[in-house]
Formats: sequence, structure tokens, C-alpha cells
Amino acid sequence: MRTRPLVVALALAGAAVLPAAVPVAAHGDTVHLDVSGQRNGRVSTVATWENDHDPVTGEFTGTLAATATDGRTVGPWRLVAVPGEPGTYTTREILPAGHWRVSVDCAFPSPGHGEGELDVEAAVVGDPPLPGATGATTGAPAPIPAPASTATPTPTPTAPTAPTVADNAARARSDARDTPSDTTPDAAAWAAIGTAVAAVVLVATGFWLRRR
Repeated sequence: MRTRPLVVALALAGAAVLPAAVPVAAHGDTVHLDVSGQRNGRVSTVATWENDHDPVTGEFTGTLAATATDGRTVGPWRLVAVPGEPGTYTTREILPAGHWRVSVDCAFPSPGHGEGELDVEAAVVGDPPLPGATGATTGAPAPIPAPASTATPTPTPTAPTAPTVADNAARARSDARDTPSDTTPDAAAWAAIGTAVAAVVLVATGFWLRRR
């Protein structure tokens, strides 16, 4: 009779544990990781359960590493959940431009691994970064400066230069040379008249002396 309560207790415990164990068994014990692409240098990884392909949500521990064709390597970087997209994970860091071979790994809630190749162009600023993201800059675009004015300056009128004293004197001398003298003809006429009178007087004096 003592074993009957023990059997009942075990049955109740099994009934309580079985519903929780069934979903885990349905999911499987492996996580499938798919490198689905990149956006502005941030690689996206989709995590699903191997058996039923349900998205892996809740606690998740995964990393990403990448190697470029030119030998550059990055990572491992921690994978973080993308808000509003269940089962999708990305990194806070940004891949530089280049051709990359990406490797993603999951340690919890179950092991998983995935690989993929992709090309990354230079990151374009515009999408809001994840909290704590590095390698990107956000902000409003800088204002475009207004073009400089090309108005033609108005010429300043130049005041006429006042004539100097020397200019006035030179102009007066030039006018004097160009203007014929009004006294020259009169002086010549009077000289001729005087000469004629003197000649007449001399002739008359000569005749008077001969008559005596």
C-alpha cells in the first residue's frame, strides 16, 4: 500500500514535465543559421529550429566572424536580436566594404553553425543604428550653403580735377602767343610818319640853305 502514493506522485510529476518537454523535442536539438544578407554593412542571420523551422526566440547566444578576399578578418562579434523580426539577428558592428566570407555560430539554446558569402559596399548613413552600434554616423544632412552674390559693383563717379595755378598760367601764355598784338601795326604806322616828316624837314632845310 505504501507504493501506491509513490506511483501517484511519479505520475503527477511526469504529467507536469511532459508538456514542457514535448515542444523541445518537436523543435529538435540543433539550430539552423542562415546568412540572409546585409544592410549598410550589418549582416543579417536568421535562426530557426532544425525540425519545425520555427524562429529561435528568447535567450540566444551567437557570434559572427568574417574574412575578406584581401585577407582582412573581423570578429567574432556578438549577434543581437533585430527588433520586430523574430529569429533574425545582426551585429552592432559594421563590415567594411569588400567581398566577405561570413561564418555564424550559436551556443545557446542549442548549437548551430552557418556560412555565406556576400559583397558589402561602403555603408550609407540613413538607417537608425541599433543601440550601442559602432562604425556608423547619423544626423541630419549638413545645410547647403547659399551661392555667393555675383552682383556687378556700381562704378563710383570720379570728380573732375580742379585746374592748378600752373595750368592756368600755362594756358594764359598760350593764349597770349596765339592772339595777335593790337599795338604792333599802330607803332609801325607812327614810325613811318615820323620818318617821312623828318625827310621833308631835311629837304626843306637843304633848299633854304642853297637859296642863301
